[in-house]
Amino acid sequence: MAPLPIADRWFEITRVSDDITLLTEPHVVPLMRCNIWHVRGRDRDLMIDTGMGIVSLREAIKHLIDKPVTAVATHTHTDHVGSHHEFEHTLVHDLEAANLRSPTDRGTLLASMMSAAEIRTLRDAGYPIEGDVITALPYAEYDMASYALHDAPVTEVVVEGDIVDLGDRHFEVLHLPGHSPGSIGLWEAATGTLFSGDAIYDGPLLDEIEGADIPAYVRTMKRLRELPVQIVHAGHDPSFGRARLIELVDAYLAKRT
Repeated sequence: MAPLPIADRWFEITRVSDDITLLTEPHVVPLMRCNIWHVRGRDRDLMIDTGMGIVSLREAIKHLIDKPVTAVATHTHTDHVGSHHEFEHTLVHDLEAANLRSPTDRGTLLASMMSAAEIRTLRDAGYPIEGDVITALPYAEYDMASYALHDAPVTEVVVEGDIVDLGDRHFEVLHLPGHSPGSIGLWEAATGTLFSGDAIYDGPLLDEIEGADIPAYVRTMKRLRELPVQIVHAGHDPSFGRARLIELVDAYLAKRT
């Protein structure tokens, strides 16, 4: 097998609006390429999910940060909390706080470390595993076998209805189980903005992996359909509006009910 190339940069950074910046890891395969959202507030900023943790996210965003930051875990799968250990203040749902503090799955970048059953489940869901998790190395001496998710501090545990206050922006915590037990979204009613994590995104949804719950996912989808959403900034894939949200929800419900 040919050696992997060296990436010229690890993060792609896109300014979405004055207050929202999207970071992605283009050399991570789509299955694990999480959307990392920086949301600027008057008194505090949010990092909604933190990617794989292959290189320092904190270093990559230092030009964006000029105030305290809360690293939000929409859920605690490896691809969403890899750099949470770099932040002093974190936020996670009560049902997944223990897993952020001490992950039961430390993750891998090597396809050879995945079970045949896991690979089959992902392939059937629409994510065939053709090779390892990354398509380039962050630097020449990087050892993929050494990758492991770190323990992260847990400083704020939330449940349904809690408010995340940035001073000039206020997000309500929505408990959106199905993909994982403690999946959450952040809902800003004033602007119709939903940061949905992996509760919904414009790609193949994973509801048969460990910890997933299809009946709970159905209930979550029905709830999202009634939410007066204008824009969804999701855990993967491009953002979308209300019409696409309805299409995605209806397609899921047609499949599962």
